[in-house]
Amino acid sequence: MSKPQVVSDQNFETEVIKSDTPVLVDFWAAWCGPCRMVAPVLEEIANEQGEKVKIAKLDVDANPITAGRFGVRSIPTMILFKNGREADRVVGYHPKEQLLQKLAPHITGTAAA
Repeated sequence: MSKPQVVSDQNFETEVIKSDTPVLVDFWAAWCGPCRMVAPVLEEIANEQGEKVKIAKLDVDANPITAGRFGVRSIPTMILFKNGREADRVVGYHPKEQLLQKLAPHITGTAAA
């Protein structure tokens, strides 16, 4: 059982870029309706796939440096980082099945990577 981890400008490098596990970062804000819709979906994925992929949440209002660094212009934006690099990006709300399809090529066989 895992749950999304809150990351910030201060710990992004340590928690995301240097992570041994792929990390899906949800760039969000409290005022964003679609962000609130995707939050429970990401919690489910964290619970079910926590050993294969880490789910992180970054509030763009509180952490503008990291959001700007990765060119996040609309939210929610979810960026999958693998081996310290952006591996995939999803913008807007997507149902759980679509998110899992995007993640699948990056998290299957992770131990061998």
